[in-house]
Amino acid sequence: MYSEDEFIPVSALSDITFCERRAALHFIERIWEDNLFTAEGTILHERVDEDSNTEARGNIRISRSIPLRSLRLGLIGKADIVEFHKTATDGVKLEGVSGLWLPFPVEYKRGYLRHEHSFDIQLCAYALCLEEMLNVKVTEGALFYGKTKRRLGVYFDEVLRQKTEDTAKRLHELIASSITPKAEYSKKCERCSLVDRCLPKVSRKASNYLLKVREE
Repeated sequence: MYSEDEFIPVSALSDITFCERRAALHFIERIWEDNLFTAEGTILHERVDEDSNTEARGNIRISRSIPLRSLRLGLIGKADIVEFHKTATDGVKLEGVSGLWLPFPVEYKRGYLRHEHSFDIQLCAYALCLEEMLNVKVTEGALFYGKTKRRLGVYFDEVLRQKTEDTAKRLHELIASSITPKAEYSKKCERCSLVDRCLPKVSRKASNYLLKVREE
């Protein structure tokens, strides 16, 4: 169990899955930069927050901007949307509504429909938070992509659950170490908002130069 002062944002799981150095720059060195991608993502999330907090659509009740936390994983966050689907068994009771309801987290992402393992892990973390808070099994969720306005369903199997727990543990270890990993350039660096602060190409050239001098 983690104490509240050890909590880390759930969104950081997506960071460390994308790049450990990026996570360290954010949560050890406290360096933040926006680019077009992050700005569009912020606007999309703000629009979700501005919508009505609750809505009913038949056998689905929709709640927005739901605070979540897990003492076991040391995570805290806010789910864009949690749908509650009416079920005959294994659900939770909702205030002012009869029957049982099964949570179904939905995370909003900018861009086009695509599979990103880091997004799966972030969404699964929301599910694990819901399970701990509501004492109910959450089996599925979805990622909603703003450009295409389409959903990608995610099933929380044992492999994804274990990967999510391992990622949370690694994130706590990284932050506790206070050590920022060295830069290693790859094609994904061009999509990172911190590329101009991280300077992975420059760092790689400097490392190669120092290695060459050492060998000589």
